[in-house]
Amino acid sequence: MSKFEDNPFGDPTIDNPFADPAVQQVARSTNNATQGLDDYNPFDGQPGANQPTAQQPPQPAIMQAVSPPTNTHLSGGRTQPQQQPQGPPNNNLTADLLRRQEELERKAEELARREAELRAGSAGRRNNWPPLPGFCPVQPCFYQDINVDIPLEFQRIVRHLYHLWMFHALILALNIVGAMCLMFAGEGFTVFGLAILYFVLLTPFSFVCWYRPIYKAFRSDSSFNFMVYFFIFLFQIIITVVQSVGFNGSGYCGLITSIAIFQTNIGVGIITILITIGFITSAVADVMLMAKVHRIYRSTGASLAKAQTEFTTEILRNPHVQTAASNAAAAAVNAQIAQANRY
Repeated sequence: MSKFEDNPFGDPTIDNPFADPAVQQVARSTNNATQGLDDYNPFDGQPGANQPTAQQPPQPAIMQAVSPPTNTHLSGGRTQPQQQPQGPPNNNLTADLLRRQEELERKAEELARREAELRAGSAGRRNNWPPLPGFCPVQPCFYQDINVDIPLEFQRIVRHLYHLWMFHALILALNIVGAMCLMFAGEGFTVFGLAILYFVLLTPFSFVCWYRPIYKAFRSDSSFNFMVYFFIFLFQIIITVVQSVGFNGSGYCGLITSIAIFQTNIGVGIITILITIGFITSAVADVMLMAKVHRIYRSTGASLAKAQTEFTTEILRNPHVQTAASNAAAAAVNAQIAQANRY
């Protein structure tokens, strides 16, 4: 039995793995960590304490806000917020907003103009053209206010027509100066007298015959006034062309008269040629503005039938025509009654 009682691990010649110092050091660190876990009580208010404590009521869960991620620059060691990429500006959207803003402003101006027109009233308006001083015995004959009477989209063309009429009046006034120079150059008094006559007649007639109709046409969208303007303004263009040609003895300082006077007096010839340039400019402006007005007229849907209808309506609404018609009807009835009594 002695051989079974012998301890096989007692032989000092056999190495004991647990006797290694490294293994023993690891075992001691493991025991320390285990001891720390044994001392930890999860139900205790203070970790590591073994004394029993009162049970705490459960606390509601609170969600903490999470800050957005940040980019850290390794070179500077500072943290900067992440920047979102910005796309290119939408130019089409900006242009559309600007266009809508302009339309709203134009509509607001139109409403303000209409409101001012309603406040003033047609009956309460006082004539303001021609602008004469108060001491003058002749008072203004017409009321004119382009900003109030004319719609916003037609105010520019009406101003151009008004300026064209003023330019015609200016050239006729300068034609008087040129005719006076021709008279001193030996052309006689007839040319000077005709120039004065043209200025006195054509200036007010052009205002009444073609400017006022086109003013009223744009003010009330009247096809009848458009027709009157086209008919009269065609004669205005013909007269301006004749003025530009300037036949000898016609009273106009036109091209022919200027060429003829250059042979005898160069100074008077220069004056007349400048007036000729003014007449030619007037003729070109007449044609251009008439074409522009015709385009506007066609775009509004006006026609000759509409002009005839408006003419008939205006004639029937005219108080003088109504009075004449009623007098004629009364005379006809009285004649019938008298004839019936006779029999």
